[in-house]
Amino acid sequence: MPAAWLVAAATVVGVVSEHALFVAHVVMSVFLVAFLVGSRGEMADGALRTWKMIIVLGTPVTLAGVAGFLARDGVIAAPATLLLTVALYGWILLPAIGLALTSRRVQRAASAYAVGAGGCVVGAVVVALAGSPTAVAAGLGVVGLGQTIGILAATVTGSPSVSPTPAD
Repeated sequence: MPAAWLVAAATVVGVVSEHALFVAHVVMSVFLVAFLVGSRGEMADGALRTWKMIIVLGTPVTLAGVAGFLARDGVIAAPATLLLTVALYGWILLPAIGLALTSRRVQRAASAYAVGAGGCVVGAVVVALAGSPTAVAAGLGVVGLGQTIGILAATVTGSPSVSPTPAD
């Protein structure tokens, strides 16, 4: 995710082409579907189940981005801005939900997941209120930082399903 937000921010400020971002959406769509097929028997419990649902919901969100780029280029007739907005805010807010839910399900690094979720929400607000490409890129940077904090928490503490809550 951090690399994806870096590419998105670089696209906003004109360093990376929009075509490259379109290709990234296509590749990520394929990876998400392959991941879901390959892991269909796994990620069934605890916080990992939450993340599997984030990926399930994120797949059509990513495909909305693909369709948005195609619509913007006149390849298909669809509301390009709406589809691209769904993709952008979907991948900001879906991980925020996953991080927030994970923070409630784990004992180790719960605060790191909560901070990561907060970073996503703050970044979404910055992007929504931004008045310039630089401000949008800064907001995306906050989102990327928030999601990176969650990734680092999972990496350092191990699988978030290791310490499930009694509700599991």
